[in-house]
Amino acid sequence: METEALITVADVEDAAERIAGYVVRTPTVASPGLSGLLGVPTTVKLELLQRTGSFKPRGATAKLLTLSESERAAGVVTVSGGNHGIALAVMAGVLDIKATVVMPRSAPDRAREIAQSAGASVHTADTMDAAFALVDEFRDAGLTLVHPYDDPVVIAGQGTVGLEFAQDAGEFTDVLVSIGGGALISGVATALHARRPGVRVWGVETDGARAMSAALTAGRPVPVELSSIVSTLSAPSASRRTYAHTSALVTDVLTVTDAEAVQGTLDLAECGKVWAEPAAGCLLPGARRVLQRVGEGARLGLVICGGNATTKDVRSWAERFGVC
Repeated sequence: METEALITVADVEDAAERIAGYVVRTPTVASPGLSGLLGVPTTVKLELLQRTGSFKPRGATAKLLTLSESERAAGVVTVSGGNHGIALAVMAGVLDIKATVVMPRSAPDRAREIAQSAGASVHTADTMDAAFALVDEFRDAGLTLVHPYDDPVVIAGQGTVGLEFAQDAGEFTDVLVSIGGGALISGVATALHARRPGVRVWGVETDGARAMSAALTAGRPVPVELSSIVSTLSAPSASRRTYAHTSALVTDVLTVTDAEAVQGTLDLAECGKVWAEPAAGCLLPGARRVLQRVGEGARLGLVICGGNATTKDVRSWAERFGVC
């Protein structure tokens, strides 16, 4: 398999300059509650306070601002399990670009509603694979794809999370990042390795959405069967580009159960005082695994990637898995 070129920290810096004024420089804070829970100093990057409630506007905006006039006039299309679709819809509306969003039926109803209210044309497919196939039809009709993860511009935009984290945080030895398709960890790892040499970057997935773990095992991206409740992490496969970044820059990718991710969501609320979604909740069980691996002296950084889960959803999942 031919190796994909990796983005550079200069690409991330260019993206940061481009999107300034459109996105929020989210807070980076030491968390006494999570430090107590995990037993080591823990700092969080609160991307759930980003526009639309997740990190996704960074990459979407970076890509939209590179479009030609003809591409802007034709409109854009994307596929999303929720947060990327919301981000593209909202930011395309800000920039007066027509957006089409395709979501699988497993995506939260709230995500569809928000994307529609932002002015996007929203289509639902039965599965994520079917959603990607429908996107191909829209591309053939002339729309420009804003891929949720397989795009160097999107990866660089997501990497601005890591650039800010490196600039704003105190000391940390290990940073944990959730993985869906892998754009966030690819960009964050690029920035952190350039600005914080020696810091270890760890990815976390759920067992039912383990696209990157499967790719690392196989030595290439491979299709995975999706069964996780965490739709925002449910990519049908990694891409060659995100696999290349992860295999080169990430210490390891850990997997946790859906039940652990939901428990993590509740722990983030109780101890971290933030209302996160299970895509971020999975970081806490992941952090415990990291601490078992690295031993004493660790100082953790957690990218709290999003907070777009309703209280009703979390209550339902908690009851389903018997966690509290």
